[in-house]
Amino acid sequence: MPAVARARRACDPVPCGGMTSTHGRTTAPRLVFPPGFVWGVATAAHQIEGGNVNNDWWAWEHNPDSGTVASSGDACDSFHRWREDVDLVGELGLSAYRFSLEWSRIEPAEGEFSVAALEHYRRICAACRGRGVLPVVTFHHFTSPRWFAARGGWEAADAPDLFARFVTRAAAHLGDLIGWACTLNEPNVVAVMGYFQGQYPPGVKEDFARYAAVNENMVRAHTLAAEALRAGPGDYPVGLTLSMAEITADEGGESLRDAAEEMLENVFLRATTDDDFVGVQCYTRMHFGPEGVAPNDPEVPLTQMGDELWPQAVEHTVRRAASVSGRPVVVTENGIATDDDAERIAFLRDALESAHRCIDEGIDLRGYFVWSLLDNFEWHLGYGPKFGIVAVTPDTFERRPKPSAYWFGEVARSNAVVPASTAGPHGEQIAPE
Repeated sequence: MPAVARARRACDPVPCGGMTSTHGRTTAPRLVFPPGFVWGVATAAHQIEGGNVNNDWWAWEHNPDSGTVASSGDACDSFHRWREDVDLVGELGLSAYRFSLEWSRIEPAEGEFSVAALEHYRRICAACRGRGVLPVVTFHHFTSPRWFAARGGWEAADAPDLFARFVTRAAAHLGDLIGWACTLNEPNVVAVMGYFQGQYPPGVKEDFARYAAVNENMVRAHTLAAEALRAGPGDYPVGLTLSMAEITADEGGESLRDAAEEMLENVFLRATTDDDFVGVQCYTRMHFGPEGVAPNDPEVPLTQMGDELWPQAVEHTVRRAASVSGRPVVVTENGIATDDDAERIAFLRDALESAHRCIDEGIDLRGYFVWSLLDNFEWHLGYGPKFGIVAVTPDTFERRPKPSAYWFGEVARSNAVVPASTAGPHGEQIAPE
């Protein structure tokens, strides 16, 4: 019996809303989530597949001037070991797996589509369905084909149409198996990191006009892609995912905070009015002062990303997304970069308590996805940050579920926040490696 499956048998969940009693002590009821709440885990093609040599990120990470600390290389070899990943999701008892399509594999040259690549992703969707796992398909997660980048990337006037053509072709092949569809992953990050901060391809720095133009193009790309998905086979919810933070104003920073919320978030949230959901991807809090981005609070611990350890950002971002968009919300990414898995469990538990407060307020929150299933390639930071609930041995690609994986699996099976004592494969608490 697989180790993950043993956890299912070992745990004895308390009935929803009930009180637990341990040796005569009465504890508070568990935080129970609504029936049908979706519990998932997320990945991205370039971060786990390996060998995506035909996209702009492969070129970028091999450019010595890019500042990227490592090549993605073989990543987690998930292009070949995807079935192990789907099996892990199913064995943990999760109800959804969010993964992305690698556009450069499906359309390796402009207008030339690979049926073999489409079949590969169709097999992943089918395997999810066979496991009782909802396949949540993201059509663009940061990477674009080299041919697309060479003709201007997201700055090109016809970039939205080219992306919509790809989505139309992919959806025609996969649509009958898709569970949910996300058009673009964090288009605000693609724009600001690639066309203002210069840390992502194409490496443009502090060009506000180009950054704003890319924002506009990506909004149009989402709209066209959503229309293409609704016109194709299948019947599933469609939305986009947005990187959001609890953006706060230090003294004198109110106007810059408001401007940041407008450019980084609101411009995309307003584009979701016809969507079935908006995906919120939240990790931390950031500060703005009168001169721009301000330092972190020195009283708050930092994660491996250098961000404030701030799980309560979930409720702030979910509230904002619901208020500005008027749409149902799904937390499509949340997690922490840390080598301390006990810290990960504590973070996720606090984040879920934060999410539950939104539900108590009447916000239509429909699901929660941990980032990430696997320790993987974290873009310009290489393999240093550890977000995964499953460790991956670099030379053998062996998957090793961490205590947080067992704990989150029990949360999903119970549809409730559960004690950390369910963190081990037999229901016992295990000290992280």
